[in-house]
Amino acid sequence: MPITSTRIKTKDEYFSHWQKAHEVPQDFWAKAAENFQWMKPWSKVQSGDFNDLEIKWFEGATLNITANCLDRHLETRGNKTAVIWESNDPNEAPIKYTYKELHAEVCRFSNVLKDQGIKKGDRVCFYMSMVPELLTGVLACARIGAVHSVVFGGFSAQALAGRIQDCQAKMVITCDEGFRGAKTIPLKSITDEALESCDTVISVLVRERTGGKITYKEGRDHSLLPLIKKASNDCPPEEMQAEDPLFILYTSGSTGKPKGLMHTTAGYMVWAGYTFENVFQMEENDTYWCTADIGWITGHSYITYGPLLNGSTTVMFEGIPTYPDAGRFWDIVDKFQITHFYTAPTAIRALQACDINLVRKHDLSSLKVLGSVGEPINEEAWEWYNTEVGKERCPIVDTWWQTETGGIMITSLAGVTESVPAHATYPLPGVNPVLVDGEGKVVEGNPADGNLCMELPWPGMARTIWGDHKRYKETYFSTYPGKYFTGDGARRDAQGRYRITGRVDDVINVSGHRIGTAEVEDAINEHPAVVESAVVGYPHDIKGQGIYAYVILQPGQEMTAEELTPQLNELINKIIGPIAKPDIVLPVSGLPKTRSGKIMRRILRKIAAKDVENLGDISTLLNPEIVDEIKNGAGL
Repeated sequence: MPITSTRIKTKDEYFSHWQKAHEVPQDFWAKAAENFQWMKPWSKVQSGDFNDLEIKWFEGATLNITANCLDRHLETRGNKTAVIWESNDPNEAPIKYTYKELHAEVCRFSNVLKDQGIKKGDRVCFYMSMVPELLTGVLACARIGAVHSVVFGGFSAQALAGRIQDCQAKMVITCDEGFRGAKTIPLKSITDEALESCDTVISVLVRERTGGKITYKEGRDHSLLPLIKKASNDCPPEEMQAEDPLFILYTSGSTGKPKGLMHTTAGYMVWAGYTFENVFQMEENDTYWCTADIGWITGHSYITYGPLLNGSTTVMFEGIPTYPDAGRFWDIVDKFQITHFYTAPTAIRALQACDINLVRKHDLSSLKVLGSVGEPINEEAWEWYNTEVGKERCPIVDTWWQTETGGIMITSLAGVTESVPAHATYPLPGVNPVLVDGEGKVVEGNPADGNLCMELPWPGMARTIWGDHKRYKETYFSTYPGKYFTGDGARRDAQGRYRITGRVDDVINVSGHRIGTAEVEDAINEHPAVVESAVVGYPHDIKGQGIYAYVILQPGQEMTAEELTPQLNELINKIIGPIAKPDIVLPVSGLPKTRSGKIMRRILRKIAAKDVENLGDISTLLNPEIVDEIKNGAGL
């Protein structure tokens, strides 16, 4: 059956579109790509596979993603609101940009970058709070062909320096300070500390937000807003090759060094635009709000690129859900008559624990669609979200995807396919999931469970780890050769719908942030009193997973958990950032190890989860007696 439109409107259409994308992907994605403007057409829709890992999409085509986000809307939507920015302070007036105004701002910022010597291919690092210039700056990079790398404003100077060094950024854009609820984050001083060990950065642009006291280094540092104000608003978009890098985004892995995932221009554009359109099912006058930070992939794909590619109105929020009180989210929904609301299970669980009147006193009748992102949502939180926020009339899209995938992979489509509590449900067209057992064999039939892999490339996938293609192959394609291994386990029900069961590798999902256990262990092991540590995740009522650290101290060192915890937190704050602080620290005399010296993390995870009835066979351990000692220390 020919596909006349890429917008899916019925469940039958979903199945026919999925089948078409599976059987004739070249035809399907050529049709999807026709929704966008190209400077030159492609010679081939897709080439390469998961064995050669030389994957390319829309080869030969040239384009600019910002021409598709901005310029092509000017004639028909020039006066439509593109972005609404809401301050951390509810009493500060929001800022609204029409598509014409946003286009002019991006062009001005683009000219500032060029005046500072930034050119096509250069890397620009952003370390900012959620101010409008983070969004316009990212788009300005894309407009002139510079590669943006956004670092979340909660990382430490050391973590920031590592990312700047890895991508060899030529410029850093930051704020004097960032507002975060009642706190301020000293972004410029953290940047200054990071740059002491970075020799590639030639200029720093500072967006003054709080008026806090900072220092400017002569010749290197410049105040951003005056430069933007005097810049020209005329900047033609750079012509980019389809596979030119668009951005690098760092994510924690199961080894200590973060991975700089590199996304390219054309495939990412088509995927972000296509998935936003079909998952959220927005209409022309709807208002969409994703509560994420642009420092994460969700903010890239579903605050910035996805909504603007579709000519939608997107809301950007500087603050946190509990400031000045835990009704802030619902206040914003009411204030801007939000129709589509996309947030994380962590936020939902935290707000569920607060006074229900903070929800009920606001008018939420504008809401049409709710979304969940960042981790699997538990059924209790799903039901509360559905009942109290959606009033049982808003479909919930429970979206599963990753930094690596570039956009949503498995989800229901709002009002088109069914929402099932705690289930991501169906793969999007172009997504070909399989479940694989421990031996690497594909598990056929329904129901089934196993490790979640992808069999075929899709347009939005990361092409490599920046500067380390070998690590890219080893990390994602060596466990099950010829398949992309997501690192997640999943269950498929009798109807073929997927439920994600969580990480199966050494990555912890804390409040939707992926944190590698090795990264935390490396930081803990720098403490002079520590010999060795093992970090695992455990179930946490609010965060989804908490961080549990087992720590062996040097001989002669006697410290309680109460004494050790603040010292380790201070160290982790410095090396990674506060998001990686352990919730529980347990000093131990040893760790359960196999005879080959491998730590049996399965046992440590069970103890952390207080699930000690079935620890399995421990007789093969080098030191089985340590298990009882650790259990006693944990009060079990």
